This record gives sequence, C-alpha cells and structure tokens, in this order.
Amino acid sequence: MKKTVLITGGAGFIGSHVVRLFVNTYPDYAIVNLDKLTYAGNLQNLVDVENAPNYTFVKGDITDAEFVQQLFQQYQFDGVIHLAAESHVDRSISNPMEFVTTNIIGTVTLLNAARANWKDAANDKRFYHISTDEVYGSLGEEGFFTEETAYDPRSPYSASKASSDHLVRAYFHTYGLPIVVSNCSNNYGPNHFPEKLIPLMIHNIITGKPLPVYGKGENVRDWLYVVDHARAIDVIFHKGVNGETYNIGGYNEWKNIDLVHLLCKIMDNKLGRNPGTSAQLITYVKDRAGHDLRYAIDSAKLTRDLGWKPSLQFEEGLAKTVDWYLANSAWLTNITSGDYLKYYEQQYHQR
Repeated sequence: MKKTVLITGGAGFIGSHVVRLFVNTYPDYAIVNLDKLTYAGNLQNLVDVENAPNYTFVKGDITDAEFVQQLFQQYQFDGVIHLAAESHVDRSISNPMEFVTTNIIGTVTLLNAARANWKDAANDKRFYHISTDEVYGSLGEEGFFTEETAYDPRSPYSASKASSDHLVRAYFHTYGLPIVVSNCSNNYGPNHFPEKLIPLMIHNIITGKPLPVYGKGENVRDWLYVVDHARAIDVIFHKGVNGETYNIGGYNEWKNIDLVHLLCKIMDNKLGRNPGTSAQLITYVKDRAGHDLRYAIDSAKLTRDLGWKPSLQFEEGLAKTVDWYLANSAWLTNITSGDYLKYYEQQYHQR
C-alpha cells in the first residue's frame, strides 16, 4: 500500500463520510478506522465499504495510551485524520468532564504516539486535526471567522476543542510534528445522529412529535454539506501546508427558525401533507445556556490556496438529506431505538 492512514472517529457522522471517500478514492491506501463506538458511532454507516480490501476497523479508545501506541507500532501509520470527539454542546453542559477527557486527553494521546513513532521520517507524515468554528465564540450580525480570529469559546464543548487545537499547534512549534488543522461550520447530511438540529427535526416531523426550537430561533449558523466537508478534508490532508489552519464553511447562513420552517415545507411536500402541517409542531423552549448568537466562516484561504469550494446550494443539499432519511427509515429506527449498538457484536464477533 502507498500509505496507511488512521482515521479516528470514522464510524461517526463526518468520519464515516471521510472513511468512505478515502476507501473509494484511494485503493492503494490502507485505511484504518479507529472508533470507540459510543452512542454516536455507528458501523451501519459504513456497510458499503466494510468488506473493502483496503479497509480495517479497530474498536478502541483514543485515551488509552498503551493501546494507541501499540496501534501505531502495528500499522506504522503515514497519516492521522483525527475526527474522534465528543461534539454535542448540550451534553457538554451536562457532563463537561467527558469532553475534557476525550477531546483533550485523547488528542494528546494521539499526538504523543505520532511523535514517538515518526521521529525519523516526520517529513513524510501528517497529523490532521479536525476542529470546529465554535472555538471562535460568537459573532454579531456582521463579520466572519477567519484563521486569524482570536479564540473565545463559550461552552465546555468548544473550550475542550480550543484546548486540543492549541495542543496540536504546540506540538508543531515545540517538536516539529507535521500538523494541519481545520475548523468547520455546522455539518448536515446523511447518517447524522438525531440529536442535532436537522436530523432531530426530520425525525420529529416524520413521527409527529414537537419541534423544539431554542429561545426565539434567532441564532444563526453556517451550514456545510458533509460530503463537501469530506472533500475539503481530502484536499487539506494531501495539499495543506504543515503548521497551517484552514477554515471550512458553506457560505450558507440560516437563522434556526427559518431553517426549521424550510425543513417543514420540504417535509410536507415529500410526505404529501398539506402545506403548513409540520410547522404546527414548532415549539419554543428555554434557550441553551451560553448560546452563541451567530457563526459564519470565511473559507477564502482554502479556496484561494487549495482550490476547494462547496458543491451544493443549501436547498438542494437539504432536499437530498431529507430524501436519504426517508429512504433509510430502518437506519433511523435502529438509531432512535438503540438497536444499532448491536451491530458491532453481530458483525465483528462472528468473524
């Protein structure tokens, strides 16, 4: 194989799309997917590539230093694409220590293993850390996050990601570890765990449950189609400059309430319901603690230096996302019932 690449968190939402892209695009790469298979990791996301000759799944914890070190020695990785993270803000408010452990300790554990195993050939290696726009804090009604925006995290989740970003860059400056970092806006698309806004709303519209909207729904997010994000990760991994940061955004800002209304309109049409039916399910709930008002990413550097740009308009991407969820009702049922957790036992323990 030309390269052996470790993708952490590869059974998750974004990770599964990255794994699929790399397995299919680079048959001469050995792709190792390391995932702990917590609630958001689902191997059913990868059934189409699980038997590919260049794909290997490993169940494990990135905070287990001995295990991670053994994995590096066994596979002799040429690159790491680090996506494994706790990522839901509400969960971070309820249990910040879990986010500190996974997002900070886990990242340093991987950095230490890379540093220990790449001493003699660092120029041929790459540690790619994927982060979030939430590390930058909250914007007013104008302006955009750039790679030079000062960090100002407001939640335990974003603070833990900010800390991991700083540590990755510190290993570049202190030890010369070849790293790149990217910070992305909100992703949407197939295989998204239904605790996040768009899949939650889709699921609740299907089942006729209330559509909970924080506050007045005035918070603004920049939405990025997950396949476009995977394409950006591919470009940055192969063409990015060591030590650099690249922001990935969709140039696609929506107020939460406007997004929910658009989703209701699309769903009513797809489900053959009378216009306005789903919108009647909208319910306003108490605002999230420390809820950032607005995120917006400037991707000009990524477009200028590496040639990436989004491929889809939001309405098209959202319609494709809805179509996927409607066509994969079994996936959605397994996720919401917890049955997807049995897949690893059934699929891997019988081998």
